[in-house]
Amino acid sequence: MPAPLKTARRALLVTSATLASLALTAPVSLAAPSPTPSASASAKPSPSPSVKPSSSAKPSASASGKPTATPPANMSSVGGARLGQAGTQVDLAGGAPVLPKDLTARSWIVADAESGDVLAAHNAHWRLPPASTLKMLFADTVLPRFPKTQQYKVQPKDLEGVGSGSSMVGIKENETYSVQDLWMGVFLMSGNDAVHVLSSMNGGIDKTVAEMNEHAEELQALDTHVVSPDGYDASGQVSSAYDLTLIARSGLQKKDFREYCSTVRAKFPGETKKDKKGKTTRGTYEIQNTNRLLRGDYDISQYPGIAGVKNGNTTNAGATFTGVAERNGRVLLVTVMNPEKDDHNEVYKETAALFDWGFQAAGKVRPVGELVPPKSAQASAQPGANDPTEGAEDSGEAGGAGNVSEKPVASAVTEEGSGGMGIALAITGGVLVLLAGAAFLVNRRWPLPDLVRRRR
Repeated sequence: MPAPLKTARRALLVTSATLASLALTAPVSLAAPSPTPSASASAKPSPSPSVKPSSSAKPSASASGKPTATPPANMSSVGGARLGQAGTQVDLAGGAPVLPKDLTARSWIVADAESGDVLAAHNAHWRLPPASTLKMLFADTVLPRFPKTQQYKVQPKDLEGVGSGSSMVGIKENETYSVQDLWMGVFLMSGNDAVHVLSSMNGGIDKTVAEMNEHAEELQALDTHVVSPDGYDASGQVSSAYDLTLIARSGLQKKDFREYCSTVRAKFPGETKKDKKGKTTRGTYEIQNTNRLLRGDYDISQYPGIAGVKNGNTTNAGATFTGVAERNGRVLLVTVMNPEKDDHNEVYKETAALFDWGFQAAGKVRPVGELVPPKSAQASAQPGANDPTEGAEDSGEAGGAGNVSEKPVASAVTEEGSGGMGIALAITGGVLVLLAGAAFLVNRRWPLPDLVRRRR
């Protein structure tokens, strides 16, 4: 971010805190079916951005069972009216580069991860099958529940219902794994077996699916409906490029989420074996991240500044990907869903092209929308909100597992600018408006500490 903009923001925050201190006069006293390879497709979400699509509503599909090739005429307007329009939305200013040619994805979005500005989008709210990118929502929902050092012995029932042909990390029944092992299996290998084990620990598939849908609504990811927590093709399971970007932005507030999604390779526990003398041994084997922009491949290089997030690929969804990258202090999020071009690694190539464009265009385009804050962040932006520092990262010793709390991150400055109902009553109308505006800016900008691990 340019230094003048940083200075202006700091000045605004200091001003809001000063006004608050001057005004202070006294202290204030759903059940999910087993995954099946049935079709999921696009649908018309509710035109109202504040209404969650009905869990019983199933997206319309073509005769083949795959999403239709044409986006619906009416899509959600969450984040701005232009994001609900079909086609490409961009507002180029003087000197801005044109968008990359040959983009074939049905839906994509380029957004500033910290400010929330949407730089450009294409069918951003088209509800499409998300494949394993939905695991970002699974992680953002379940990851804070268990400390990473907790050990768990896998029971046969934990692996029931894993879909045929699922990606697997290789979890074995009656073997013990740490929670960190299981999350490595989710993020690196996109292991549906690891998702099912963690869901079992969390109270079961049905409970986990219900919590994921609730969390999506809290994030205002209103295009999203979860049926299977691992993203396996299931009838009625949909999300959108806009929603996946919101979900990634929320997940990246969590330290463990950032670490897992940026890990290239790790050691995973193997199966316990006995030798002829009865001595038991348990080795490990290497697992590698299936995110090709993070790891590289024979036809694509590791993207400079890449730091995650999650890829997916199923029959109905095609290839999907959400990535985050940093360059010169600016952090961008790009989501690409279902490129029509079927070249090898096409989803990553189109993502890389959009990253390149976004870094060149930042500051030279007018935003066409914004990534909205979660409902709780909106509430914390109001005078009288609770202490926003409750969301600070903990030490990882408790159930937070080194993550922020389930409440979204908000700047500590917000606390200074909204000290309670007594302050609100003591502030004049004009000052109150200034404080509310400053608090919104603080909450809208989500810093991502320790995000990027620069690799050579």
